Amino acid sequence: MPLDLFSDMPGEQIPPGNMRIVTGDSLAVLPTLAAESVQCCVTSPPYWGLRDYQHDAQIGAELTPERYVENLVAIFREVRRVLRKDGTLWLNVGDGYARNGGTGNCGPNAMVGNTKKLIQKRNCKVPDCWGLKDRDLMGLPWRVAFALQADGWILRSRITWIKKTAMPESVKNRPTSATEEIFLFAKSPSYFYDPDGVRESSDANLRNYWILGPDASGNGHPAAFPRELARRCILLGSRIGDTVLDPFSGSGTTGVVASEQGRQAVLIELNPKYAQLSLERTHHGKKSRVEAVNT
Repeated sequence: MPLDLFSDMPGEQIPPGNMRIVTGDSLAVLPTLAAESVQCCVTSPPYWGLRDYQHDAQIGAELTPERYVENLVAIFREVRRVLRKDGTLWLNVGDGYARNGGTGNCGPNAMVGNTKKLIQKRNCKVPDCWGLKDRDLMGLPWRVAFALQADGWILRSRITWIKKTAMPESVKNRPTSATEEIFLFAKSPSYFYDPDGVRESSDANLRNYWILGPDASGNGHPAAFPRELARRCILLGSRIGDTVLDPFSGSGTTGVVASEQGRQAVLIELNPKYAQLSLERTHHGKKSRVEAVNT
């Protein structure tokens, strides 16, 4: 029997306006949440083959990008179940390049501080799918978007996140990547969207490109998105008192911002280290208390 998100549970008190952090696999945790109990989902799953989040069940470590897309479809099918009929999903997914050997600082052969050789090795061959060739941009954000669309989601908007300070690249045969995609999906044709939640400086309707820089200080997570990105999605897709979900919580940015904006939040994080990081972030001057639940 699915649990109500904020029902009283033994040893757990979660007042309205606070967060619940669940440490576990999203595909196992989501079925325990009550249907139609969340207003919007704001999330960014791990990118395929880029980083090692130090857990055997992590998303992004699949042998093929096809399997990565399939796993995300299964998870977001459960997200759709827990969303209210007028709920929305705000999804940030990163891209990567198919390569035969070699290393770089983006894509499936990335050399980053917390990437383990195992993931580099398994992704150093062009995947045998989608007609990919050496050096092809894989188009993963749109492949995920189209797969979710085929699974029942309504794809309403593509927002381009333009990074003020993009990660430098040493490439000399293409422009440096400085954008990522954010997709707005709806569960049904009639969904909640507050056009006054965030406006342009001219008071015009918000446009579908957002120029955002990183947060001023790091939060201990290698791939956290800006607080302003989360704030915009939350203000556009929910009301005060609504519940916001992030099934790939990371350092808890979605939950922290949701709490600051008067929303409740449910965060799911596979790695206990990052779940603890979320707890610590909310304990430093934030309004809300957080309970951690292990599953």
